[in-house]
Amino acid sequence: MSDPITLGWEEWLGLPDLGLPTLRAKVDTGARTSALHAFEIETFGSARAPKVRFDIHPVPGRDDLSITCSAPVIDRREVTSSNGETEMRYVIETLLDVGDGQTWPIEVTLTDRGGMTSRMLLGRQALREDVVVTPSERFLRPERSFDVYSAKKIKQVTPNRVLRIAVLSREPNTYSTMRLVHEGESRGHTVEVIDTTRCYMAINALAPEVYYDGQRLPRYDAVIPRIGASITSYGTAVIRQFETLGTYCVNGSEGISASRDKLHAHQILARHRVGMPTTAFAASPKDTDNLISLVGTAPLIVKLLESTQGKGVVMAETKKAAQSVIDAFRGLKANFLVQDFVKEAAGEDIRCLVIAGKVVASMRRTAAGDDFRSNLHRGGTAEAVKISPAERSAAVKAAKAFNLGMAGVDLLRSSEGPKLLEVNSSPGLEGIEKASKKNISGLLYDHIEAQVKPAPMKKTRRRSSKSAG
Repeated sequence: MSDPITLGWEEWLGLPDLGLPTLRAKVDTGARTSALHAFEIETFGSARAPKVRFDIHPVPGRDDLSITCSAPVIDRREVTSSNGETEMRYVIETLLDVGDGQTWPIEVTLTDRGGMTSRMLLGRQALREDVVVTPSERFLRPERSFDVYSAKKIKQVTPNRVLRIAVLSREPNTYSTMRLVHEGESRGHTVEVIDTTRCYMAINALAPEVYYDGQRLPRYDAVIPRIGASITSYGTAVIRQFETLGTYCVNGSEGISASRDKLHAHQILARHRVGMPTTAFAASPKDTDNLISLVGTAPLIVKLLESTQGKGVVMAETKKAAQSVIDAFRGLKANFLVQDFVKEAAGEDIRCLVIAGKVVASMRRTAAGDDFRSNLHRGGTAEAVKISPAERSAAVKAAKAFNLGMAGVDLLRSSEGPKLLEVNSSPGLEGIEKASKKNISGLLYDHIEAQVKPAPMKKTRRRSSKSAG
């Protein structure tokens, strides 16, 4: 028979599955139920398998450190506290760590204990038969330190938790959206598809909110934007609201807006010294010939500034054809730019998929027939391709220039090295996953899970005796 585990009336304990390696807990055999300090408590997930998310300040008096936890709900129970007040509490099961390798699962109820020194109450129901409580003693188990919540250690001790994630998309049945939902749910996360155009916002300094179909949206751990080009302006406004709320957005509003405006995008790339085909832009029809001469000789490419999937992109074979196309676009009052045609690309381009500053997959896209556009939406084909160090560097630099957590970077292979065409802030996943045979959605979730770790505890200055007076 093993030696008994002795606890005092106050102990250093841990709940490692919740990312709480150190807590000061009160051990009370007079209480039947265990309780954990929690606030901002909300449920999510399906009705058949509900989960609960809550925040906790694990260090008494340090409200600057807030850990977000989540766990499956196993019950909802009416609990009467020592002062006679009764409340309904969510019940979760988690692992209790009392030190020296001794752990076992316990049930814990969630309630706000913000005014108490002990962030946890350990009731008799959580005590094993080999546990002995000595009411006159305290801290009989191995001592712990709140230093585990410091910047150097917090990410090492905090496990990946169940996340609540929103995919902003108007097309829930597309390959990309369905893959993001399936991959997230396969990891135990709750993933909700939100139609961007059905969101509306309450904008104020104290309590900014996002609403959806008449209901306030809950707090999300992360947002994956899949914003269509036709709603860029409104979509980025919704993302800005999530950013105001402090939600992690895979791609930010500024990066999406800049990447969608081709003129702005090329100016950003030029500022970051990223190679691209020679490009020119002008507003006056008097500048047409000079515009063409700046780029070079025909054939030339004329692009609408907000074109997508190859639409609004025209190749002019001769100077006269270029003049006609430019005049036609101006007649429609459309904004466009003129670009050098890279002949040696021969209807092929390279799509590099960048996640968290790394190229995780690449494919070569080949145009269908005699079309110069290699977009898969226009019948192009794709195959995995090995890229050069220069191409990898250009793709990474381009994604970082727009501060995008995930980007599809398109470039051409020219005699002068890689020439960047476009940075796509909502890249499709179907072509790149099938060509590369890689789980791109999984790599994106790896990045999201790393980003939503809790923030470390900040050091506070102690007031000197002189200043305290």
